[in-house]
Amino acid sequence: MRLLNLGFGNAVVANRVVAIVSPSSAPMKRLKETAKKEGKLVDATQGRKTRSIVVMDSDHIVLSAIQSETIAQRLEEELIKG
Repeated sequence: MRLLNLGFGNAVVANRVVAIVSPSSAPMKRLKETAKKEGKLVDATQGRKTRSIVVMDSDHIVLSAIQSETIAQRLEEELIKG
């Protein structure tokens, strides 16, 4: 099991990540609100500005304060290792 570092001591299982997206578009804002209503939103920003949204295969949405590009690079490195 490989973990993907989302910053500030937070991590998710790398193989369960479906997408890493920017939070600025309207559809992503709706996705975030829907997940919050359903109780499937995980805020891993530690009080900082949300810079990326990680979509998991369990329909959970994880918010991160790390840029999407950085998380994507980390994911690629983890998947290459394993």
